[in-house]
Amino acid sequence: MPTIDITGWTCPAPLRETPRVVMGHGGGGALSAELVQQIFVPAFGGELLAQLGDSAVFALGGQRLAFSTDSYVVRPLFFPGGCIGDLAVNGTVNDLAMSGARAAYLSCGFILEEGVEMPVVAGVADAMGAAARAAGVEVATGDTKVVEAGRGDGVYLNTAGIGVIPPGVDLRPQRVVPGDVVIVSGDIGVHGVAIMSVREGLEFGVEIESDCAALGGLVQTMLAVTPELHVLRDPTRGGLAAALNEIATASATGVVIDERAVPVPPAVANACAILGLDPMYVANEGKLVAFVPREHADAVLDAMRAHPLGAGAAVIGEAVAAHPGMVVARTPLGGTRVVDLPLGEQLPRIC
Repeated sequence: MPTIDITGWTCPAPLRETPRVVMGHGGGGALSAELVQQIFVPAFGGELLAQLGDSAVFALGGQRLAFSTDSYVVRPLFFPGGCIGDLAVNGTVNDLAMSGARAAYLSCGFILEEGVEMPVVAGVADAMGAAARAAGVEVATGDTKVVEAGRGDGVYLNTAGIGVIPPGVDLRPQRVVPGDVVIVSGDIGVHGVAIMSVREGLEFGVEIESDCAALGGLVQTMLAVTPELHVLRDPTRGGLAAALNEIATASATGVVIDERAVPVPPAVANACAILGLDPMYVANEGKLVAFVPREHADAVLDAMRAHPLGAGAAVIGEAVAAHPGMVVARTPLGGTRVVDLPLGEQLPRIC
């Protein structure tokens, strides 16, 4: 039989023992967590980094601040419902919002590939400016670098942001307790499927647009009902499954969800069925998941549904004392299944 040379093969979700960086290390799943915990945390140290939240929370000048940074390598640069510019602003604003912060200022770093058309750069910059104004933040500083042709993908972006956390707000997974109600703000899986459809030239009968949006206003609406929300998370890379697993692990509680209650639009469900994907693991860019004390759940849900970005909010489950650190889903057939932390990512380069 002929010998097959597999040395050049790559996989977005490889075996765990790997001497080199692979695509799965950027997927927001178990490989990403291992990279951070085994290399970056020991190298940098520090109590703030050890929190491993969407943003660092600290006191400075008598105020509690949230600080976050993120990089964006989405392909293609422009997609239905947005572009890399919207994504960069909204993604960082949302990371701050998940700490309860009102985002105030952003930085922006452009990494441009030699040869990219100036109208493309201008289109990305214009989208960033419009998204920042809509979110009520100012792009206050930035940087530009250029790499040789063939060494980039047109435009990469980095944004960092800082915001102020109102008094009495304390959002972190360690506050989750059994009995907390799990609420998602709307349809899941939309962004990842939108990116995939244009990247691969797929058609599903209707155009699927990204849900990319800044969630600061929705979060402030929820906090106006009660500052006693326990934790918020925007389920981006790794999808809803990754967000729930991270919260379950950090809080040492179990999570039980009802699959029938998770809002998945028909177009996303059909696309995932055709491609063999699970919507629970597909990325979102304009949704959040909240763990809310049971006594406040109804009022918070009503407030979310009254907001344009929470109109499709739904209760999908609860935190439980059983199986700490594990997420379990009740299936439509009456059984249960474990919803694991993904190893890598079903759809790479979606943010």
